Amino acid sequence: MRMRTSRLVRALLVVSCLLGLTACASLPDSSAPQALGTLDRQPTSAGPNPPIAGREPEQLLQDFLQATSDPTNRHQAARQFLSPAANVRWDDAAGTTIVDRPDTLRESRTADSATYVIRARKIGELAADSSYRASDGTLENKVEMVKIDGQWRVDDLPPGVIVDQSAFNKSYKRYSLFFPNLAGTAMVPDLRWVSARKDQLTQKLLGMLAEGTQGALAPALRNPLSGQVTLRGPITKANGDTENVGVGAGGVQIDFAGASTLDPKAKELLATQVVLTLAGADVLGPYVLLADGRPLDDRYATSGWSRGDVESMSPDAIAHNRTGLHAVRDGSLVAVTDTGITAAPGFFGTTHTLQSVALSPDGQLVAAVAKYDRPEPEPQRTLIIGTYDGQGFPVATGGTFTRPSWPADGASAWTVVDGDRVIRAVHDRGTGNVSVQDVDTGELTAAAANSNSANPPRGPITELRISPSGARAALIANGKVYVAVVSPQPGGKFALTSPLSLAVGLSTNAVSVDWQTDEKVIVTREGNVDPVAGVIVDGSGFQPQTTQNLTPPVRVVSASPDHEYVADSRAVLELTRNPEGGEYYWREVPGLGANAVPVTPG
Repeated sequence: MRMRTSRLVRALLVVSCLLGLTACASLPDSSAPQALGTLDRQPTSAGPNPPIAGREPEQLLQDFLQATSDPTNRHQAARQFLSPAANVRWDDAAGTTIVDRPDTLRESRTADSATYVIRARKIGELAADSSYRASDGTLENKVEMVKIDGQWRVDDLPPGVIVDQSAFNKSYKRYSLFFPNLAGTAMVPDLRWVSARKDQLTQKLLGMLAEGTQGALAPALRNPLSGQVTLRGPITKANGDTENVGVGAGGVQIDFAGASTLDPKAKELLATQVVLTLAGADVLGPYVLLADGRPLDDRYATSGWSRGDVESMSPDAIAHNRTGLHAVRDGSLVAVTDTGITAAPGFFGTTHTLQSVALSPDGQLVAAVAKYDRPEPEPQRTLIIGTYDGQGFPVATGGTFTRPSWPADGASAWTVVDGDRVIRAVHDRGTGNVSVQDVDTGELTAAAANSNSANPPRGPITELRISPSGARAALIANGKVYVAVVSPQPGGKFALTSPLSLAVGLSTNAVSVDWQTDEKVIVTREGNVDPVAGVIVDGSGFQPQTTQNLTPPVRVVSASPDHEYVADSRAVLELTRNPEGGEYYWREVPGLGANAVPVTPG
């Protein structure tokens, strides 16, 4: 113990001298979200445990299903349970299906052979790039077993891997890779599930960054760590030590070949994506980033980079509420402050026709849906765009509009007209002009028409919310929740592509959805059971919120990283932590009344 301690002290002194830091390391500002039950599992170097001798075939099959959660060396742990012939034939790269408590049902058995059926409810699927997709339905696979030298082994099984959810959560952990949006104004999380030892994690994550985004997100993102920029030499601790990189204190040093020719903005984006990815994975800094052997940025040549240096582009910072709480009350826009409730200045605070409102993140622009009594068959509703303290101008009419939504750049307000026509009202801040563009929803329609698609979105679309980064859209179609990619098209237009089902298997219809950050949405739904829940953007996590003080039905949710509001049957409420017991509860926002709708930026 004394020898280990002295080595640690020497290592820390080297780092301190090298970087000139007053402290060798600090706790990370935040960590990647984890599924409940996830453990930081450290596989041992001794190798996987062999099958237990004398196991009955059903027991051995259950052991095999537990062993499939370890993907090391092409599922070496699970392959020990296979016959030599099955070991050759089994294609473990064909896909991974996560299931809930699989049953093994015996179909037949003789002295030397047996047939079993594995039956389970599907939870999700893991793609070859480690991205997760929520799924539903029943899996049913037939497995043949034989006795070899007195021991039962799996002799024939379908391609792919089946993993029990509890075993999956013990072996795998969810991490966020970060890539900048096309404008270079925000970092977008690309969630992956990885099973790796802590000392291998840094190399694994950087390798995945270099491989790029998952295919669905590629049209909406860029990758500074690609093309001419590659990893150069080994990844080490800040002092050059190559052992246990990413474990404990000591920082990380990374050299990027080709990065010295990048312009300053591209260098900043490269540093930001790397630091946010590693810091979110609890790989402690400082992060010493080099470009062809020299500092990537001379400002951080001595101290290295920290998360605080790049935090302004993180999902939490981009989605931060900078304008406070507003609400639609009695058809008008009002501001909620510590001293009371006041009408917004200008048109939106004086009219009494508003049904829903969206504020741009900087609070300067307003998109609102107003209802006017017009003679049939004239459309009853109008989309109005204007300034917060000025006038509003009608830009589109329709029978229905979803509540509008702005991305963080405030360039356009999105909504859905009559349940199926997605539009964006583009505001030119230079001229003040607003133009309306149709958004291509062909992929959503095609998915609904394709009977082979799992849980495709079918109309009408009753909610559409653009993520703060502008890279994704969350929507509710026919009571189901989806997330789609916002893909740029020629001529400055956009399309919604690659729809992914979230919150699969809900027993009641979803009613409202909003982004908390680019990693998580908040969903409300009909009924009294879990009417409010957080859902991870890849569908891998569903976390019900407390119902204390709620009076369903819950009509709408409006969220940001630091505040969450809902409107139920009697009031607008804020999710609040009890300072004494630490538990969350819903607290009424006074003065808004039963029919008000909360409004946060976005």
